[in-house]
Amino acid sequence: MNDTTTTAARIAPQPLPLPPDLAERMGRLLPPGFAPPQIFLTVARHGELFKEMVDSGLLGPTGLADRQRLAPALREAVILRTCVAARCDYEFNLHEQTISRRMGLSDAQIADLRAAEPDAALWTPALRAVLPLVDGLVRRLAVDDTTWAEARLHFDETALLEITQLVGHYTGVAMLAALARPALDRYR
Repeated sequence: MNDTTTTAARIAPQPLPLPPDLAERMGRLLPPGFAPPQIFLTVARHGELFKEMVDSGLLGPTGLADRQRLAPALREAVILRTCVAARCDYEFNLHEQTISRRMGLSDAQIADLRAAEPDAALWTPALRAVLPLVDGLVRRLAVDDTTWAEARLHFDETALLEITQLVGHYTGVAMLAALARPALDRYR
């Protein structure tokens, strides 16, 4: 995955303290006393974009585009696998430190998402079916018929559309991290 620990940020994060309008939006996203993630502060450099993302609900306390229609563990596994496929260590690190366990993933599952071939014993059939779907969407921009058929056994078309949009959003985050090179957040 991309290593942002050895390279200086290309886009400096918005300095703290934040202006009141940005601080109010950041407060909607984070628990009290929680330091803002570097990627949030980077986007906040474009204040209007950051405010629009928060005000529209695109960015919320559990990440991008969480309309709470996907099971939390499914959603989080899709996000982390997208980070792996897109080589975005920054976002994987952020989620792993802050939200992945709260969303229902175990330490073994989180580690396994980095494997080329995840351990089937760690995953439900539905989650086993979604991981190759994520890989195909991110790595090849293609979904073969076998992957589609397996995913379709577990998910209806609306869920697959939402999963695909989620993959797209987090691929966009990977692009932003590749461009801006934010420092890794250290929450532990």
